[in-house]
Amino acid sequence: MTLDRRTLMKLSLATPFLASAASFARAEAPAMGASFARHRRFRLGAFEVTILLAGTTPRDNPQGIFGMNISAEEFAEVSAAAHLSTEVSQFFFTPVVVNTGAALILFDTGLDPAGITGALAGAGYSPDQVDTVVLTHMHPDHIGGLSGDAGVTFPNARYVAGRVEFDHWAATGNGGFEARVRPLADNMTFLEPDQDVASGITSVAAYGHTPGHLGFHLESEGARLMLMADLANHPVWSLAHPDWEVLFDTDKAMAAESRRRVLGMVAAERIPAIGYHMPFPALGFVDSQGDGFAWVPEQGQFMS
Repeated sequence: MTLDRRTLMKLSLATPFLASAASFARAEAPAMGASFARHRRFRLGAFEVTILLAGTTPRDNPQGIFGMNISAEEFAEVSAAAHLSTEVSQFFFTPVVVNTGAALILFDTGLDPAGITGALAGAGYSPDQVDTVVLTHMHPDHIGGLSGDAGVTFPNARYVAGRVEFDHWAATGNGGFEARVRPLADNMTFLEPDQDVASGITSVAAYGHTPGHLGFHLESEGARLMLMADLANHPVWSLAHPDWEVLFDTDKAMAAESRRRVLGMVAAERIPAIGYHMPFPALGFVDSQGDGFAWVPEQGQFMS
């Protein structure tokens, strides 16, 4: 039987449930699974800053990483107050792109080439557009995207790293450094603290996480931002409790001193900050709170 449009309209009017049932059927769709934005972009004076999500992964037993010098009871109490599981934690890996107008500068490269190139593509960039790659330090999740089976990831870039950091790994060695960093040494500029990558982008000593770990202070047209890198790797278990020991900190006492010094300055001067492992988009503010600090995620202050 063939139904024309007029007959269908009559049937719908006569039996309104027929139309509603058809609409309901059309509304059914399969579950799509979890999803997450891959980049966050905003203006900082004349600079354009893009935060990239180059990877995220769960890690079991967070007290095996954070708060190693406190009791399980204190860790559980602090975690419960912050609605955090003591069984698993989600890690984020967030390189940052800064377009100064004169150069496209990438800070850190994630775990591997696929992660960083995919994140760049999602933000509208290609690896060959990157003019400068800055390494805050040389742990695997910061240098992993420098190269892979296809060769170097950023064919037109120069590289910038801290002199103390490079010299440490050049002397002690590790597989990631030997494979990905040492081959780039002839195209690398080395910085001391308080030196500029480019106008308005200055290195900040934050030693302890690694021997030469650096943060970077950005300033353009009076607007400021601190790239904290791995100074504090969790908003509660590290930033809020700067003296809690972290597994990945090479010199735990020095790392705690750096947290107190740099976070204290960021809080006192009300400078927005990006933390490499903070929950994405990893952008927010730091307030002094008790004997530590509080992470305040941005709430629409950077919409332009």
